[in-house]
Amino acid sequence: MSEAPRLLKLKKLGQSVWYDNISRELLQSGGLKEILDWGVVGLTSNPSIFEKAISSSNIYDSDIQNMKDEKYSDLEVFEKLAIEDIQNTADLLSETYKSSEGQNGYVSLEVNPHLANDTKGTIREAKRLYSEVGRQNLMIKVPATKAGIPAIHELISVGISVNVTLIFSIQMYDLVREAYVSGLEQFHKNTADLSKVASVASFFVSRVDTVVDKKLLENGFVSEKFLGRAGIANAKIAYGEFEKTFSSERYLNLRNAGAKMQRPLWASTSMKNPDMRDVLYVENLIGPNTVNTMPDVTLNAFIDHGIAEVTINEKVNDSYAHMEKLSSAGINLAEITDTLLEDGVKAFADSFDNLLQNISHKRSMLSVS
Repeated sequence: MSEAPRLLKLKKLGQSVWYDNISRELLQSGGLKEILDWGVVGLTSNPSIFEKAISSSNIYDSDIQNMKDEKYSDLEVFEKLAIEDIQNTADLLSETYKSSEGQNGYVSLEVNPHLANDTKGTIREAKRLYSEVGRQNLMIKVPATKAGIPAIHELISVGISVNVTLIFSIQMYDLVREAYVSGLEQFHKNTADLSKVASVASFFVSRVDTVVDKKLLENGFVSEKFLGRAGIANAKIAYGEFEKTFSSERYLNLRNAGAKMQRPLWASTSMKNPDMRDVLYVENLIGPNTVNTMPDVTLNAFIDHGIAEVTINEKVNDSYAHMEKLSSAGINLAEITDTLLEDGVKAFADSFDNLLQNISHKRSMLSVS
């Protein structure tokens, strides 16, 4: 299939579609190239995605067997496998990166999630991974934890592009934008060309609804005016904050030196509730200077029947009003988003551990075969 009409329309409306998946099988089969031909212009990965890719396929086995020597740790084996996939994906995306002048064409690689609460460790690992991948169109993923915020500032200040992940709350998003802008200001002191660094702020959507709706039902609120709306309302409010920051005089001074906006990236956009429209989190968050990263099921659903219209600035007042309703219904959103961040870090750390266990198991099996 050539470029998908609905993805083309999203592009014209100012939204970039990135693909939330990676695997060597996709790379070698030509499947990823086909997805890029549809109009997808970037790719994100995380420990859960790599865990699935490596554990569900034998395509990595020969490389794992070649590294059965005890001088390689399981972590080193994983990194070699992942870096090769990331490099090959970055090369596939290099033309997109060039033609978009560094706006798109990125692939993201996450820092070891066990470092989420370790600022110095995150900075050290991010710099090492960036150097080892050796591709300008790499984004290092750093979670929006308290320890992650100064790491984001530091990485931007030395010209390393960052995908800030696991953003759930407006309050944390405020800190994320400040880390980016202050990082740009520091980078500007060291170089005249700010165009070499970029960032996206990955705001998670559906996970908010999953928890909020569960609590609403427990509290006896079953009306449609309450359910399935918190995630989108939260994201629309965030977009308003994005617009304020990146139209400010402070940012415009940086833009004149080549700086790029830190675009909001809508993550966790697959629909978890089977009673709701499967492309709800795509259709309601379309607008200029945004990214939506979609897994297979959401991407295919939107290509098939999604409606592409600018919606991000619609009913924003209703979004604020909805947050007030949630508060009156006994929902403590700040508490929920704090828990979601903590749970998100733990889920990625668990996936990372499972991945290394799987590699260890494969190495032991392959060494006796």
